[in-house]
Amino acid sequence: MGPRAVRCRRNNSPKGKAVGAGVVINEFMEKNTAPSVPYVYLRSDGTVINDEPVKVVSSCRLDIYMFPFDTQNCTFSFNSYKLQTTDMEINTFWGNNLDRLQISKDVMTTMGEWELVGLNVKRFEFPSGIGNGFYQELRFYVAVRRSPTMYVVNLLLPSCFLIAVDLFSFLLPPQSVDRSLFKMTLILGYTMFLLIMNNLLPVTGNTIPLMNVFLSMCLVLMVGSLLETIIITNLLCGLAKNSPVPWILRVIILKFLGPLVLLPPKRKEKTDTVIENPAAQETIRCCTSEQDSGGSSGFGKKLHLIRQQVEQQRSSSEVSEEWFQMGYITDRVVFVTYIIFITVSFITIVAMWAKSA
Repeated sequence: MGPRAVRCRRNNSPKGKAVGAGVVINEFMEKNTAPSVPYVYLRSDGTVINDEPVKVVSSCRLDIYMFPFDTQNCTFSFNSYKLQTTDMEINTFWGNNLDRLQISKDVMTTMGEWELVGLNVKRFEFPSGIGNGFYQELRFYVAVRRSPTMYVVNLLLPSCFLIAVDLFSFLLPPQSVDRSLFKMTLILGYTMFLLIMNNLLPVTGNTIPLMNVFLSMCLVLMVGSLLETIIITNLLCGLAKNSPVPWILRVIILKFLGPLVLLPPKRKEKTDTVIENPAAQETIRCCTSEQDSGGSSGFGKKLHLIRQQVEQQRSSSEVSEEWFQMGYITDRVVFVTYIIFITVSFITIVAMWAKSA
């Protein structure tokens, strides 16, 4: 804190004695290291003006929930630890609050992170505890606003870009291993980014900053999309070769969710000309009758085996096609949900930051 000037007026006492009244700042945390000025201004009306500079290292309760779009309010209390109101009156020689704010902005120097946005002064009187006396206290209410440019450029924009890349990775084929490898690489890169930029986040305060919630949400979304890719890949490459689709999943996913995401179930078409051909059916019946009459049974057995194999392949193909279609529908549903969740979350967080700015 730069030099502060207070004007102390002592009544019924020799001029100059008010300097020893001991005006202190209650928020002092360390010893004053400013150079001592052994001069005071004495006026004929008993007013004593002490322009001694004070370097204040004080405590301030921080509310960092809206970091980096936060505004902090700090208080500096000036009072005498020795004299009451009847002996000393503390005043400022500045004008109104707007004048004080403008003067403070002109003389204030910062590292560029904070901007002074408010400065109000109020005077209070409290019982001194000695008789019926009172003592005065002068309070400066200082409001400073953080400059968010560095945090937006170094934290928010890279996180938004990586989330956008993770979102567009849904356009990769879900059955391909490259999609899961791409997402794992993206998560690894984002984790390293958070570790490198961790020193930019605040470490003090009673609440978790909204920025931390935003960064954690981005990481959770990336991990969730990777888990979804693993499940879909297993669904397309593993379960498609095993049991048929349960009827409950067929109703929920194929019949209900499919049309919602513009992937309706495909109609089954009869394309097997080997089984449905009447000539083939007649040949099988003739060969079967020849087998019963002791004819060439080998040819009939081969036709039966061919028919069984074709039916098995067709059934297996239908099951695989249903599993593949379920995988694509599930992937599309997760993709749409991912977009909706990101949109709502980002709009909510940005609205909260904009309201506090």
